[in-house]
Amino acid sequence: MTALDHLICNENGADGSSMLVAPYRVGVDVGGTFTDLVLVDARGEVRAFKSPSVPANPTKGVLAAVELAAQYLKGSPKTFLTNTNLFVHGSTIATNTLLEKKGSKVGLLVTEGFRDSLEIRRSIRENIWDHRRPFPQVLVPRYLRLPIRERMEADGSVRIAFDPASLATAARVFDEEGVEAVAICFLHSYMNPAHEQAAKYELKKLLPKVWITASSEVAPTIGEYERTSTTVVNAYVAPRVVPYLNSLADRLGELGLPRKLLMIQSNGGAISVDEIGHLPASLVLSGPAAGVGSLKFFGHDTGSDNLISIEVGGTSCDVTLMQNGGVSMTDQIVVDGYHLNIPAVDIHTVGAGGGTIASVDAAGLLKAGPEGAGSIPGPACYGGGGERPTITDAQLVLGRLKPGPYAGGAIALNLDSAVRAINDYVARPLGLSVEDAAAGIIQLVEQNILHAVERASLEKGFNPRTFTLVAAGGAGPLHGVATARLLGSKSLYIPRLAGVFCAFGMCNSDLRHDHVRSWLQDLDSRTTCSTEILEGAFREMHEAAGKLLAREGFEGDKAVLQRAYDLRYFGQQWTVAVECSSTDPTAIRAAFEKVFERLFGYVQTAGSIEVVNLRLAAIGKLDALKVAPVPSTVSDPLPHSRRRVWIGRETGFADIPIYDGTKLTPRQQMVGPAVVEEATTTIFIGLGDRLTITDAGNYHVRLAHAEEVA
Repeated sequence: MTALDHLICNENGADGSSMLVAPYRVGVDVGGTFTDLVLVDARGEVRAFKSPSVPANPTKGVLAAVELAAQYLKGSPKTFLTNTNLFVHGSTIATNTLLEKKGSKVGLLVTEGFRDSLEIRRSIRENIWDHRRPFPQVLVPRYLRLPIRERMEADGSVRIAFDPASLATAARVFDEEGVEAVAICFLHSYMNPAHEQAAKYELKKLLPKVWITASSEVAPTIGEYERTSTTVVNAYVAPRVVPYLNSLADRLGELGLPRKLLMIQSNGGAISVDEIGHLPASLVLSGPAAGVGSLKFFGHDTGSDNLISIEVGGTSCDVTLMQNGGVSMTDQIVVDGYHLNIPAVDIHTVGAGGGTIASVDAAGLLKAGPEGAGSIPGPACYGGGGERPTITDAQLVLGRLKPGPYAGGAIALNLDSAVRAINDYVARPLGLSVEDAAAGIIQLVEQNILHAVERASLEKGFNPRTFTLVAAGGAGPLHGVATARLLGSKSLYIPRLAGVFCAFGMCNSDLRHDHVRSWLQDLDSRTTCSTEILEGAFREMHEAAGKLLAREGFEGDKAVLQRAYDLRYFGQQWTVAVECSSTDPTAIRAAFEKVFERLFGYVQTAGSIEVVNLRLAAIGKLDALKVAPVPSTVSDPLPHSRRRVWIGRETGFADIPIYDGTKLTPRQQMVGPAVVEEATTTIFIGLGDRLTITDAGNYHVRLAHAEEVA
């Protein structure tokens, strides 16, 4: 196993290890197939490394990637880590713990009379097209959902005092049943957490070895079911996730890492392992959310603050929209049917990764996903025991990928295995040739990617044609041109770092803490929502957030506080998140109506607006990431070979030029069809498309006939 070639360097083609200057920034992204490590040195030189992920032991995968980087630097892991001043990690462990049902045994304490709220959910059919689809397994069985005598009113006043005796009874049951974690979720605790805090205090004395989490600390917002679900998921994953993170942090510290290990949260910001302990559920989108850091960085090169990224990895395609330099956020996410009320980057995910399995269903229809081959056994062409065809196998059959060493020599792609898998599982059942079946697989998955882009843009009131499409991930640049053309886009942007997009983004991610306070007041009320009252509430939030950032070393202009509101018209159930720095009700109304009209096409003139939550994002700004410039040339690029590649349904196969991406320099151009083979990805350029290497060494593709697109 060898390190990948450099990605951005002052001297293309050189070994470059002796050129790197400490200290280093490091981002490590553990994906379903590969663990990616990106290293940025003090002068902005970038190196990338890939190591096969080890799902059964993620730490092993991380340390293997560290070992690769150390070997490249001709030193030991200790020497490498000692010279690292920023180590940011994105992990799927919280997600996998939930998906694989490998979490802890959880007990749930609820207000008397609300024992079954978790199982009742919202009492609606969440998929209106599937009447028979079962709800996911309830994480806490009924015999471990125990009532506590207490009751808060909706305004936070006490209706029934907290009863310690009922808590003691529940604690005995939990102890006898071997419960590992307890979730506490009392009615209206978002308005007054006193009873939850009292229960937590008493429970710690009764069950000192049990993990305890309270909803008022995890998700202090209205919405009993979502708040309960979030708290239960947090309790479910915590005893598995937190020890892993602490163990990894300790191991890296033993190897010489001088700074705290940072984790990427679902909100796209980093947080120290010490601080993540109370809310490990915020890591469920840890890896994909790191793409925000890359989008912000590459926005300068594209010359646009309006970007839509399609990050196609080994298991899925993640779509993220950035408008005016800020990414879309949400506070409601669903993972495998479990609702989480946590701040998160608004990512739309479809099963359209390189390892997505293609099949033919009982009705004779071609399907792509949702099953994936993962890293073990992997696609059939990997030779790891996989027999079923994947998107990667189809790309290999179509000539867009070449047989032989792949991912820096970590694996070898076997064409015969790919042909056999597609023939047995797709071509023969459909009565097609292997090549036609492979083409059908690719076209289907590109339609799935298109639909994900439309969901992230059109359904949010944005015209995707006015955004620059960014193709990222190891497989994204193979699908980028087709997706852009289906979308009606004029151009496509492909980072040279596409194959390590999220790991690179981690090197450009600021620290972030999200704070929320329930409000539930009429915006027009002078007694509850005047400028003075709102300013006072935010001042209290600022004080708490400022202390937290100061503890982590961020003060002055390095500590940024961003305000937002969750608003709705009276009578509505769901809220709209509105960023607004002002506390003037008139300005808040104007901001709300602008967002509401974009989403729904109308506003209620003079309609009564309810302020549901006040939100504050506390951001610790890291020094801006700078990458070393790339020397340009005026010479025409020369292909290193040619091969037979499938261009499209109308053109079919053609013998086209193949370029080595590491030999291409800024301002060089080429006209498709062509294939560019990069260190961590492969780029396909369609017929007549014009590719230009940008001044930063990345790829800009002008689609053929773009001027005819409306």
